[in-house]
Amino acid sequence: MNTERIFEEFPAPSYRGAQETALRDIRDAFAADNDVVLVRAPTGSGKSLLARAIAGCALKIDDAEPSEPTGAYYTTPQVSQLDDVAGDDLLSDLNVIRGKSNYTCILPNELDTPVNQAPCVRESGYDCSVQHRCPYFSDRAIASNREIAAMTLAYFMQTAGSEVFRKRDVVVIDEAHGLAEWAEMYATIQLGPRTVPFWDELRVPAVEGVERAARYAENLSQVCTRRKDDLLAQERLTPADVRERDRLQELIGELDWFVSDYRDPQSPTTWLVDQSEPADANSSGDYEDEDDVDLGGPLTIKPMNPERYLHHTVWDRGNKFALLSATILNKEAFCGQVGLDPANVTLVDVPHTFPVENRPLYDVTQGKMTFEHRDETIPKIARTIVRIMQEHPDEKGLIHAHSYDIQERLADLLRDFGVGDRVRAHTREDRDADLEAWKASPDPDVFLSVKMEEALDLKGDLARWQVICKAPFLNTRDSRVAHRLEEGQWAWYFRSALRTVIQGCGRVVRAPDDYGATYLADSSLLDMFERARSDMPDWFAEQVDLMSEPDLPEFQPRAALGGDGSSRGSSAGTGDTTDTASQSRNDDSSGENEGQNQQRRYSRTSRRSRSKSGSRDSPLADVWDTD
Repeated sequence: MNTERIFEEFPAPSYRGAQETALRDIRDAFAADNDVVLVRAPTGSGKSLLARAIAGCALKIDDAEPSEPTGAYYTTPQVSQLDDVAGDDLLSDLNVIRGKSNYTCILPNELDTPVNQAPCVRESGYDCSVQHRCPYFSDRAIASNREIAAMTLAYFMQTAGSEVFRKRDVVVIDEAHGLAEWAEMYATIQLGPRTVPFWDELRVPAVEGVERAARYAENLSQVCTRRKDDLLAQERLTPADVRERDRLQELIGELDWFVSDYRDPQSPTTWLVDQSEPADANSSGDYEDEDDVDLGGPLTIKPMNPERYLHHTVWDRGNKFALLSATILNKEAFCGQVGLDPANVTLVDVPHTFPVENRPLYDVTQGKMTFEHRDETIPKIARTIVRIMQEHPDEKGLIHAHSYDIQERLADLLRDFGVGDRVRAHTREDRDADLEAWKASPDPDVFLSVKMEEALDLKGDLARWQVICKAPFLNTRDSRVAHRLEEGQWAWYFRSALRTVIQGCGRVVRAPDDYGATYLADSSLLDMFERARSDMPDWFAEQVDLMSEPDLPEFQPRAALGGDGSSRGSSAGTGDTTDTASQSRNDDSSGENEGQNQQRRYSRTSRRSRSKSGSRDSPLADVWDTD
């Protein structure tokens, strides 16, 4: 790696913000003989441009010995981030390769067939006359032979050990804060009706402990191998057969990896097993024997901190690594989770260059959103959202509902209050399409979202405000979370929630001249800030310190619809037009606090007119979209 080239490899014609300083610090960190450099760069600092400059420092073929790795990988877990890279003219030399299912066959009768189900994978010995023009194999060949290959983290992990994508000199991982969690997710084995093609034919035992799960995994791997071999022996396969064959091959690899890792006394991985209740005995003839009392249901086999898995899929793939994110909050904790030696890792902090007054936090907390308090708190939050809509009658807003249950309950309440015409939501099935329709609309609608704290760019007038309805704590019923908390890892628990909040706060402020307000509605968020204070980046701690209680209009639902009824104090409300003390403490601001609040609120007179064009950015997608 030649870090002296880092400035000439920077792809933009000029620097903005702290980019030049960041490049200098990154260069010096690698020059100090660190194998891994963590780059903590906040939203809007141009992480993709920094990533391109780092990748450009990789050893080139002309300067290397035949045995030395050359070139670089750029990878990110987020499909939308890869889409942004592919569409950025400044990053045109990052050659993108995607999974086979993202490409369609070009044979005359197969134009609607994805490449992973084309004749070349359906028919034994098929000789494709147009493989040299196949979009997938063409992109793969280009990416494998160019200096920088770009792909999702899932595809990158899947190609570990590939002869096509071998070890390279430099690996750059963008949005790397969740690397440990993504590795755990990717190495998790789900055994059930939707993941095992012949699940209904199996007699699944009641599994008590990991040893019993390993024995069952060995047996299931053998069954899967026999069925896969039967499929491979056929001359022609249907698309359904191809999907089953590929799934069986994937499942065999997962099971064998688990058994191998579990049996290895040197492996640092701790495995956990969860099992659901079995299907009703009367629903299947398979469960009618007397011995079936010991049968069990679907299994989930989970790894904790899969260091060995990461070494195989990530750390063995390069000589030097740059990991970029706004929310790598604690270097030592991060290194411990992903199996790195902190002594060989340096953290480079990039300062935030967006004015803090353009990204205010507002305290509109209405109580706790824990399960036992939710019934009481949600109606108060819904009323507060109406008042925030009144404050922003002509501006789009985003509601982070956290779960589909909360989303549905808020939607019902807002509809009952008479503001449903301004509220949109998304379903599980049409998540991306619903999001894009809202972004493209010229109307100042409010979008009720679930799990959109990351990989969402709401620049400019796409959104001027957002509400975080619930502290995004991990589910304590998840066995991995419960295991860590039993070991006393509460700092990790609060740090995980803080990371999600910081990511969420960056959705509506995307540039130095952009601005957007974030309203916090769950009182548990304030407690989380105190508990995770030591892990806060300085620039976010500044936001928290300047947090204030806004002077919102009194509850007047009709005024929340905008238009002629949008002025403050309108008496033409729908539903109850007064708040009780228990419903909101924000109406009781003293004159002293009023002046302070007014000083801290971002200027309403500086707001730009609402955009009519919307956005056609790439839709949000599943981070594990691989094939």
